[in-house]
Amino acid sequence: MSKIITPYHDQQGTKKEQVADMFNNISKTYDFLNHFMSLGIDIIWRKKAINELKKDQPKLILDVATGTGDFAFEALTILKPEKIIGVDISRGMLDIADQKILKRGLGDKFAVKLGDSEKLPFEADEFDAVTVAYGVRNFENLEKGLADIYRVLKPGGKTVVLEFSKPKAFPIKQLYNFYFNYITPGIGKLFSKDARAYTYLPESVAAFPDGKTFTALMDKVGFKSTKSRPLAFGICSIYTGVK
Repeated sequence: MSKIITPYHDQQGTKKEQVADMFNNISKTYDFLNHFMSLGIDIIWRKKAINELKKDQPKLILDVATGTGDFAFEALTILKPEKIIGVDISRGMLDIADQKILKRGLGDKFAVKLGDSEKLPFEADEFDAVTVAYGVRNFENLEKGLADIYRVLKPGGKTVVLEFSKPKAFPIKQLYNFYFNYITPGIGKLFSKDARAYTYLPESVAAFPDGKTFTALMDKVGFKSTKSRPLAFGICSIYTGVK
């Protein structure tokens, strides 16, 4: 397994604790910066990931690392499930999600709770589908997190993971690395009170075991029919697996 990358090199605390602190710090500017830095393309990627579940018609969905809830709101619109439950380790992000739920009057369809992705506060075989958008690279123990996602899925249920990956083709690879390592931290520093969060982003992506390495890990914890689908020349990937 790759070296554990933490948001704050000079601080004590587990990766989990540091990630929670980081997202608490950037929660108020997170949505704006997400869309701004990706030029809105992140919205298209989210829709593609959600469409992976369209034919499955899941009724109860768990959205792990739900953050401010954007992925879950999009899933509600596209999939029309009976309910989505979002779980995240950052109270600050969940507070924003709660405000959105209240504003949109979706309290009966979408609920969020504080929780650890490696020890999900749910029973086994509970959900028709589990989604994770841009969250798995923040897991402290990736294998443990995937195993717990597998545990809470119903037999036959599907998981969909959307995550940054590393493009390999010239010149996309070079442009991507330049943007992620120099432009992204600069924008983050300008708009966020936690500049380090946007330096951690490229570091965590660089350390993430993407592509076949990730699907092999999904296979290891029990998932079947695992697939990796690169988007935008490999900048991002959608991973799917069935219990």
